[in-house]
Amino acid sequence: MRESALQEQYRQQQKRRKYRVHFLRLFLFILFLALWEISARTGLIDSFIFSSPSQIAETCISLTLEEGLFVHIGVTLYETLASFLLVLVFGVGAAVVLWLFPGAARVCEPYLVILNSLPKSALAPLLIVWLGANTTTIIVSGMSVAIFGSIMNLYTGFSEIDKDKLTLIYTLGGTKRHALFKVVLPGSIPLILSVLKVNIGLCLVGVIIGEFIGARQGLGFLIIYASQVFKMPWLISSIVILCVIAVILYFLLNLLERWYTRKR
Repeated sequence: MRESALQEQYRQQQKRRKYRVHFLRLFLFILFLALWEISARTGLIDSFIFSSPSQIAETCISLTLEEGLFVHIGVTLYETLASFLLVLVFGVGAAVVLWLFPGAARVCEPYLVILNSLPKSALAPLLIVWLGANTTTIIVSGMSVAIFGSIMNLYTGFSEIDKDKLTLIYTLGGTKRHALFKVVLPGSIPLILSVLKVNIGLCLVGVIIGEFIGARQGLGFLIIYASQVFKMPWLISSIVILCVIAVILYFLLNLLERWYTRKR
């Protein structure tokens, strides 16, 4: 009974700590918005340059009614999700190939490091020249930011799978195919989910870089257009919407990861 009481007390402490963290997050967010609004209204900051929460809300409403804001959001979301899914497919596929052929992995490793270190903003203009200013180019731009790091992280994770389990598979007469589908991939699902949580933000960054250069729709287009004509509320509103999109996408992947963890 004493142990049960201590366990219940510990659970209550953890629950209170969790609620305290959520409260402080919300409090800091509301405090930031309030200070921003007050500073803009009292002239502590230039509302033309920094805008304000009320101006951003009004701008979002006007953009929705007059400029088809949801069309721009939909375009950016489509390009981000398309690049994200392609990175998942090609990243896992390439990592599997490298795991199956260790010699090829040793040959390709320095090239993957170089490509992953290359500033992706430098690739976007080249992609525009190669592929033209279209949706495909923007999707490839989104992929380019995440694909090489994804391959390296997944291959490293595949290589660090428990050697004893692999030895058991081979001892029982299994092949590399059996080891891959019975041990490596199932054991790497937590790693894959973790990589996906990173990739969704990287793909969004890559898509915005592509939209800066070669788009006529999307939030990246709105940002670059607003900066050129000094419509600062448009620019800041687009950035805020991007932050909201990034948080929602990350939250959904985090829910997927939690569901898988509970299922295990």
